[in-house]
Amino acid sequence: YKEIFTFPIKDYYIAAGVDFTKDSYEDLAIDFIKKYQPRSLKCGLFYGLENTFKELNELGVSCYILSASQRSNLYEQCESFGIVKYFKDILGIDNIHAASKIHIGIDYIKESNIDPNEAIFVGDTTHDYEVATAMGLRCYLVECGHQSKNRLSEVNAPIISTTSDILDVVKRENKIF
Repeated sequence: YKEIFTFPIKDYYIAAGVDFTKDSYEDLAIDFIKKYQPRSLKCGLFYGLENTFKELNELGVSCYILSASQRSNLYEQCESFGIVKYFKDILGIDNIHAASKIHIGIDYIKESNIDPNEAIFVGDTTHDYEVATAMGLRCYLVECGHQSKNRLSEVNAPIISTTSDILDVVKRENKIF
C-alpha cells in the first residue's frame, strides 16, 4: 500500500490493479466512502498527535488542516476525535474523489494573507510536497503516513519519523504551519 499510494486516488486504484471497466471509479468511490466514513470515526489518532497540537496551540502556533478528503467528512472525523479546537481552519475538497488540494491551498494562503516565509507545511505524501511547493511553503514529510519513507525520499523534503516530531520542527523553525 505505502509503495503505490498516490494522488489522484484513482491512479492509486489503477496501480493496485482495479479494473474500472466493470464498475466506474465514481461508483466505487461512493461505495468506499459509505463504508469508510463511519469506520474512520472508530480509528484512533497517531500516538502523541493530540498532545502535539495542544502544545503548539499553547505556544501560539496557528494550525490548519488541508486535506484531499471531502470537507464535511473531514470535519466529522475531527469532531469525533475532539481536535477541532486545535485548528484555526479545516480545509477539504468539495467531493469524495480525492483528486488534488493544490488550488484550495493556493487560494487559502492568498485570502488569509499568510506569509509563506512564516509557515511550514507538514504532510505524509509526495503530493503534499507538490502542494506545499505550489503554495510557496517549506515542507516536512512524516514517514508514518500514507507513503513509505522510500517513496517520500523521491522529493526534496526533510522527512521526520513521527507526528510528535512536528513540535521539534516548529520549535527549531520558530514558524507557524
